[in-house]
Amino acid sequence: MTPAVGADLLSVRNISMRFGGIVALDDVSFDMAPGHIVGLIGPNGAGKTTLFNCVSRLYTPNSGDLVFEGQSIIKNTPHHVAALGIGRTFQNLALFPTMTVLQNVMVGVHARTRGDFLSNALRLPSVKREERMMREAAMEVISFLELDSFAGHPAAGLPFGTLKRVELARALAGSPKLLLVDEPAGGLNHEEVAALGDILRSIRDRRGVTVLLVEHHMSLVMQVSDRVVVLDFGRRIAEGPPTAVQRDPEVIRAYLGSES
Repeated sequence: MTPAVGADLLSVRNISMRFGGIVALDDVSFDMAPGHIVGLIGPNGAGKTTLFNCVSRLYTPNSGDLVFEGQSIIKNTPHHVAALGIGRTFQNLALFPTMTVLQNVMVGVHARTRGDFLSNALRLPSVKREERMMREAAMEVISFLELDSFAGHPAAGLPFGTLKRVELARALAGSPKLLLVDEPAGGLNHEEVAALGDILRSIRDRRGVTVLLVEHHMSLVMQVSDRVVVLDFGRRIAEGPPTAVQRDPEVIRAYLGSES
């Protein structure tokens, strides 16, 4: 897929984040073009998840700005950024175990709904229409990720790889323009990782969703990413196409401790 032409979808501008005396992010900047998969990599403790939490507005950085579709979102709440079109998955599964796969995915559609407490309490016709829309939207994403056979099954008891896809479906159900995917390959076997690569490319190519991917599985990152950003001790040390990043002396040093 040829990336869309125009302004960057997301600009991370000089973001710094400190926890007491610990510098988690140190003046980090990079841009994301629409229609790209950008891999965000780095050794443990490099600041990757902290940056995710800043973009999704779980954390407020000490300085810098986050610009989404030309507008600063630094003062937005997590709910507001979800409504703007930023979705995310979590490194640790955050599903509701007693709810079915369909119900879990429908939770993700709530960012697109407009119902209020009174309307829901009175069961107005608009609420019924909205619930029907939510079910249809959730089932469309479930079918896209080939989870149809699990739609009525509680999340509890499903294989781990399937649960990873359910969480991805829930994030996609909100129709995000930007999807933050945190360690999706963790705990997956070789075949599941290969399938995940196909899924991520399909999300970009068929659904037009831009993806920011945090992942330790280097083979996956290098295969699916259009660009790669590398963090080390909270600083950006490299950025560029995967082949260039793999050869960068600073990246080799960060991972291996030497250039050899």
